[in-house]
Amino acid sequence: MATGSEVGLTPVVFIPGGVNPAEITFGELLTALGPSVRPVLKDHELYRGPAPPPGWGLHTEVDAIDRTATAAGLTTFHLVGYSGGGSISLAYLLAHGDRVRSLALIEPAWIGKAGWTPEEVAYWAEEERNSKLSGSDFMTAFMRTGLKPGVPLPPPPPGPMPEWMAKRPAGLRAFMAEFKRTDLEHARLRGFRRPAYLAYGDQSTAVEEIKLRRLAGIFPDSRLDVYEGTHHFAPPQRLQPDRFARALRAMWARGDAAMK
Repeated sequence: MATGSEVGLTPVVFIPGGVNPAEITFGELLTALGPSVRPVLKDHELYRGPAPPPGWGLHTEVDAIDRTATAAGLTTFHLVGYSGGGSISLAYLLAHGDRVRSLALIEPAWIGKAGWTPEEVAYWAEEERNSKLSGSDFMTAFMRTGLKPGVPLPPPPPGPMPEWMAKRPAGLRAFMAEFKRTDLEHARLRGFRRPAYLAYGDQSTAVEEIKLRRLAGIFPDSRLDVYEGTHHFAPPQRLQPDRFARALRAMWARGDAAMK
């Protein structure tokens, strides 16, 4: 079975957040990375049908990533997850960490329940209130909660709203419900000794920095970077793709060396 490195390419699985598809989430970054990467863009099972599938959870996405990577001919690979995709990536690490050469997380939506600060308690209480809103009110409140006070919401993209956007409120609520039901074992995450890259924007809610600093204390080999002028809805990999690509390449080189 091909590993990606056997054909001279770096095998990478990319997992998007709960709003934009992977092609949009990582488009600028893939351009910056160029042709040396063998990308596998894994959109969520959550959005395959008109509504979240019965019994959906992080395990659904973990199993699908594993099947997709195997079908792509990858035995091991680098994993990049943004927002909800970051939470899925952490769950994948716990289930199949032997396949992961390195881990990059951009503002993971949820990292488990251990060690919450007062800021995180308040944040999730606000998100719980947001989840009870409907339609555009929910999406607006969801986005405002993810930003520091005074940071304006990004303008909507030009043109008509894409059809897939209609599925997102239900999908985001499904993510929130799953986060309440399950946990991620930090003690087991400590066993991942390959490189981890943790990135956040300085305009995001302070909770993003808090979460990533906690993860930086969990992963033995981690690097934490802040990207000025970016936030959760204008994220580092989209606004500063060249810098992000350089950081990934450096981490991937160390991750590949650790596999030998």
